Amino acid sequence: MQLNTDWSKMVVIYTPDLPWQGSPAEGVQRRLLERDGEEAARATSVVRYVPGAHFPEHQHPLGEEIFVLTGTFCDETGSYGPGTYLRNPPGSAHAPYSDEGCILFVKLRHFNPRDLQPVRVNLAQARWSSGLVDGLTVLPLADFEGEHTALVRWQPETYFQAHRHYGGEEILVLEGIFADEHGEYPAGTWMRSPHWSAHQPFSKEGCLILVKTGHLPLSADGS
Repeated sequence: MQLNTDWSKMVVIYTPDLPWQGSPAEGVQRRLLERDGEEAARATSVVRYVPGAHFPEHQHPLGEEIFVLTGTFCDETGSYGPGTYLRNPPGSAHAPYSDEGCILFVKLRHFNPRDLQPVRVNLAQARWSSGLVDGLTVLPLADFEGEHTALVRWQPETYFQAHRHYGGEEILVLEGIFADEHGEYPAGTWMRSPHWSAHQPFSKEGCLILVKTGHLPLSADGS
């Protein structure tokens, strides 16, 4: 399957509009955002576990990244509630499940093979830092060889300067409304902007976003 794999194009999706699709595990469903491959795919999805659902043990040859949106996600390493960020490195394996059900934001097979550090962060327990402009606070989640992942909270009426993104930018709006000169993006919106894209973001209402930069291919052919 090829879905949103033209890295030269901006993609904006309001994820609640997408249908849930089945997976190999009963009770685990997905909203597909981008996908390059079949079951063994580089992919970005919103994933739902119904109460009691479990996924058979499997490996992640090129890593897995998870943000828990609702409910409690579990595997052999622990139980993780809303606001938890998980990073399972290349070569890791687990058998995930959810007794109460959960909804996750999941990215598969996009890690640098040298990025081998597991990460577990809960936004409610972590220490936030001041951002580059007044009204922004930032919680860094992962940083490896030019790839950066963070949570960013915008207070109402916060405005950022115009800037470009080497290696692109990907945003999931978790709360509120994020905006730039191209439009407004309410909670549930996923957006991907290509290498060297530019914008001038702001938030009139305030928002919380999950941001990843520097991880996208530098050309449309994936190089």
